[in-house]
Amino acid sequence: MEVFYYVVFGGLAAVAAVMELSKTSKDRIATSSAFNAFKNNYCLVYSLMMAGDWMQGPYVYYLYSQYGFDKGDIGQLFIAGFGSSMLFGTIVGSLADKRGRKRACITYCITYILSCITKHSPQYKVLLLGRILGGIATSLLFSAFESWLVAEHNKRGFDPQWLSVTFSKAIFLGNGLIAIVSGLFANLLADNLGFGPVAPFDAAACLLGIGMAIILSSWGENYGDPSNSKDLITQFKGAAVAIAADEIIALLGAIQSLFEGSMYTFVFLWTPALSPNDQDIPHGFIFATLMLSSMLGSSIASRLMARSTLRVEFYMQIVFAVSAFTLLLPLISNFFVAPSTVKGGSISFSGCVQLLGFCVFEACIGIFWPSMMKMRSQYIPEESRSTIMNFFRIPLNIFVCIILYNVNAFPISIMFGMCSIFLFMASVLQRRLMVVAETHKSKPHDWTTLKEKDSESDMLSIQI
Repeated sequence: MEVFYYVVFGGLAAVAAVMELSKTSKDRIATSSAFNAFKNNYCLVYSLMMAGDWMQGPYVYYLYSQYGFDKGDIGQLFIAGFGSSMLFGTIVGSLADKRGRKRACITYCITYILSCITKHSPQYKVLLLGRILGGIATSLLFSAFESWLVAEHNKRGFDPQWLSVTFSKAIFLGNGLIAIVSGLFANLLADNLGFGPVAPFDAAACLLGIGMAIILSSWGENYGDPSNSKDLITQFKGAAVAIAADEIIALLGAIQSLFEGSMYTFVFLWTPALSPNDQDIPHGFIFATLMLSSMLGSSIASRLMARSTLRVEFYMQIVFAVSAFTLLLPLISNFFVAPSTVKGGSISFSGCVQLLGFCVFEACIGIFWPSMMKMRSQYIPEESRSTIMNFFRIPLNIFVCIILYNVNAFPISIMFGMCSIFLFMASVLQRRLMVVAETHKSKPHDWTTLKEKDSESDMLSIQI
């Protein structure tokens, strides 16, 4: 079955290469040299941050299993991470608007390095602490860096349309190319060189340290609310009022929670799904294949966003529908093909079908990230961007914790079926978001009035 892995990987690599080489002027946006320098600096830092995250991805589940923990124990460790992201991460991430986004990015590096160090211990309590630290870091990774970028981009007076260039490039590198290299390098360290499954975590800590040094030396500080009078509770109230008053922001939050919840559930389940009987599968190589699919998706997204006639709000409903179908494949394949009970061996035919579906799902993830970033930059108010984005992560983390808590209660195929339903719901909500956005676009006065109402609601929440 190794031939199958190489065929899939090689085919995706060829498609990605063709996609990049065949780009025309219609697929690119003309920018300035100053912006290109700014974009390249951010993409370098973002790539190092994501490399530190991706190096750990293929071996988190495997490392815990090597320490002797079963699926239920590992599920509880993952729950600790998502619960930490919901409780502590939301608070720490929201402080970025008040205390500074650069400081929050540095905090991410320190917190995640400490999390990597805990992987050396087989003690459950130490690993639990590592998951808590990792949960805080995750909240910062997916809020502070984007918030810093948007604020710095606007502060330097760059064209708002150029943000999509940075988003797509950062995702193409950080969530695509770097993820592939990270997966292969992790596989090299852990398997080929025989350093064991903890080696990728040490390499991740080194990369995070390099990224932190670049942030300290080249990034400026920026904030959300220019006044320092708001305490954390007032920030939360203002974010909650903004979400409740603006249907588009609420829809963005619901869509993000449904999609990312399904995505994080997939991250936990793909290993046992492809090796239900302890089949011998190359974790790092499969991870690299999945990340190559994500890179292909981000390349597609850059083409889509470069076309002014094609709105993000429109094509994302199709992306969510395709995602829903791909995560139905484990349920469909098990229905038509009887699962094998033979222990060990290579990946089964059903596993091959699922892997192909997972590759398509990862391509959808590659489209999702820059497209969602663009919508957030358009609709989420700058003064409380980090706070609102971390608000979005609260239902997301609750959703994932519930699923992981019940991971032993249902077969894996049923869990994927549930995720498929959630993704279909995201497609329906995306359709509603498109309709609402079109309505406001055709009625500029109403849109302005809505924003004024949001500002009045913010002022009211501050007075309260």
